[in-house]
Amino acid sequence: MQIVYHGSYCIVENPEIKVGKYTKDFGKGFYCTILEEQAIKWAKKYDTPIVNKYEYNQNNKLKIKEFTVMTEEWLDFIINCRNGQEHDYDIVIGAMADDQVYNYITDLMNETITRAAFWELAKFRHPTHQIALCTEQALNCIKYIGSEEL
Repeated sequence: MQIVYHGSYCIVENPEIKVGKYTKDFGKGFYCTILEEQAIKWAKKYDTPIVNKYEYNQNNKLKIKEFTVMTEEWLDFIINCRNGQEHDYDIVIGAMADDQVYNYITDLMNETITRAAFWELAKFRHPTHQIALCTEQALNCIKYIGSEEL
């Protein structure tokens, strides 16, 4: 069992998988992190910042993709997801492309920088973490245990 956090503008006792108008790093899903500070940063984007807390029990019977480090495979996966390509994983875990890294990815996709330049710029970013719960079965891996308004 591990504690994970979700930054939001409301209490989320019953997480749902929502497809937003913007594509995300690992596609559609409910996003959490093991880094409380990161969830606080996510929440502070809203007028009513709330950090939700869950118990996470990974179900190894599910199809899980984990990127332990930022690699070419991680980069290609994010580019594909941000281009709207779907995948068949229940859970995807790895570093997130924060606002600055996302800008580098956009530059790479627009061919204004090379892959070598991307990696040179990305190596100076702070460590990040995200867990994308991409299916209803994956949502069963978390249990709401509380929230805090900041």
